[in-house]
Amino acid sequence: MATIPPSEITRRVESLRQWMRQRGLSAFVIPSTDPHASEYVPDHWLTRQWISGFDGSAGTAVVTLTAAALWTDSRYFLAAGQQLAGTPFNLMKDGLPETPSVADWLAANTEPGARIGVDLWVFSVAEYRHLADALCPHNRLLTGADDPAATLWTDRPALPADPIRVQPLEYAGQPATDKVAALRRATAEAGCTHLLVTALDEVAWTLNLRGTDVHCNPVFVGYLLLSPDGATLYVDPAKVTDEVSTYLSAQGVGLRPYGAICDDLTGLRSGRLLLSPTANFRLFMDAQEAVDVDVAPSPVAPLKAVKNDAEIAGFRRAMERDGVALVRWLRWLYPAVAAGGQTEMSIDRKLSELRAASPLYRGPSFDTIAGYGPHGAIVHYEATPDTDAPLEPRGLLLVDTGAQYLDGTTDITRTLALGPVSDEERRVYTLVLKGHIALSRCRFPDGACGTQLDALAREALWHEGLNYGHGTGHGVGAYLNVHEGPHQIRMNYMPAPLRAGMTVTDEPGVYVAGHFGVRLENTLLVRHWRTTDFGRFLEFEPLTLCPFDRAPIDRALLRPDEVAWLDDYHAEVRRRLLPLLDDEADRQWLTEATRPLHDE
Repeated sequence: MATIPPSEITRRVESLRQWMRQRGLSAFVIPSTDPHASEYVPDHWLTRQWISGFDGSAGTAVVTLTAAALWTDSRYFLAAGQQLAGTPFNLMKDGLPETPSVADWLAANTEPGARIGVDLWVFSVAEYRHLADALCPHNRLLTGADDPAATLWTDRPALPADPIRVQPLEYAGQPATDKVAALRRATAEAGCTHLLVTALDEVAWTLNLRGTDVHCNPVFVGYLLLSPDGATLYVDPAKVTDEVSTYLSAQGVGLRPYGAICDDLTGLRSGRLLLSPTANFRLFMDAQEAVDVDVAPSPVAPLKAVKNDAEIAGFRRAMERDGVALVRWLRWLYPAVAAGGQTEMSIDRKLSELRAASPLYRGPSFDTIAGYGPHGAIVHYEATPDTDAPLEPRGLLLVDTGAQYLDGTTDITRTLALGPVSDEERRVYTLVLKGHIALSRCRFPDGACGTQLDALAREALWHEGLNYGHGTGHGVGAYLNVHEGPHQIRMNYMPAPLRAGMTVTDEPGVYVAGHFGVRLENTLLVRHWRTTDFGRFLEFEPLTLCPFDRAPIDRALLRPDEVAWLDDYHAEVRRRLLPLLDDEADRQWLTEATRPLHDE
């Protein structure tokens, strides 16, 4: 969606207010999600972006008859502030002590007894209950309403109609029939007879199908309903090829139109339905008319998060393939910048070109963040033709990038010194590197959660009075969404345990607003380390294969064990990638880039 002028945002807000008045609503809340609680959504459901102009992946827009505000997290504070300038929306920096909650703000900007509208299709059960409970003490009523975008968004994109594809078993590693059987067992153990799978990546994983309905995420719009003796996929029939239809029939999966899900839920006559708290509230209400509903975490997520042997092998191959593209890109980058004419967007295009040389490449796993100098301090910066900064042979360039390959998903961040850097840039870079190393080399009991490990990545920064507002790590899908749970590594409590076979990123950072940003990220595999009298212990294996830039390292800040870790990592990168590089210049560059630091 193109940049929207503030005057157009003002017009849209006024049209929404008129729509609200006609329905007796004092406010309307618009989240970032779709009916499947997706982080990234098809263009059809970019309603929050349409009404506000803010294009970040996370945020909630709230419009009353006289005021408007948008909440987003620290990743987007700078970008949201710029995009909301001149619009009716005030930026609410979520997570800061002084920032009011949505409920408190609504209480201050509406009258007692006010009706607060939401579209139940894009509000999850958990979100609806939380907001309704928070509004109750203020004597405000949360109520379901029509989707205002259905009438106000006149050029709204249609739902995607691209065909679904079967993910080959050699990459999936487990037949869909086995996954469905495991989910039926988990559903029965939870005391339920039926399971409704609503998250798009969970539907895709369960059935070993992939699609292109969401930018950068190989998923398709659909629901999956499992019963004790049946399975039904709800999807637009136009998306189902003969191959997919035959495949699903062989897996014992029936087909129904996407819009038939409500009728089929209300048509249930017996049993007990297991429904995730992330399922939309409309489906919850429909199901409750027919059967008892248990709202509990989806059993799909923990199964999907633990990768099988084929998926792990696919990750390793994809990382090698990606590593080769990155080495070729880095060897090109430095002289290209020195020669002039390169920008944040042009270097991204070059990297995409190099990745696309692989026949298994399917596109980016997210839009590249290439932030030079001050742009590097904008955590989720994305260059546009208006902001595309020319690169100069000095200072720091932060590049957060990833790729989708048929056998795996990659996610990597490197911060690169394009030339001379300041003492502050060197110090911050090295402190972030220390945090990255501390987390990557840690060992921990089986079942520890990410919150218990998070401080390892931050300790060196905290010691210097530095910190970052985003999480330290997220799961990565196997040719699926680049962000997956249930596990995370972050400061706020995330109880999901870390288990062998999970993937997770390691990405501490520091962002000096108006000057520069540093983030260093590898994707890691959780694996067994050893079993002692005190239990089973796990460790991390770095999957990402790409040198860290040694130029901005302040050697005096690294301990000998940290230098040893970096040298060992670089030796593994060299061992794995050198045989795959057929250009002698690339081989020489990699050999030099991974030269042991302890020799200096």
